[in-house]
Amino acid sequence: MTAWFMENLATILVGLVLLVVVAAIVLCMYRGRKKGKAGCGCGCANCPMHGSCHK
Repeated sequence: MTAWFMENLATILVGLVLLVVVAAIVLCMYRGRKKGKAGCGCGCANCPMHGSCHK
């Protein structure tokens, strides 16, 4: 088991870094959505879905 872990250490580390980055992005999007910010970063005036995002 230890030999397998050491052989795949680089892959495991890269996977963990990617997991942390994706989790940070999702958390940032979640917090922005709770604050009422748009998901696309632009205003709602020209958005075709402007009536369904914010009530």
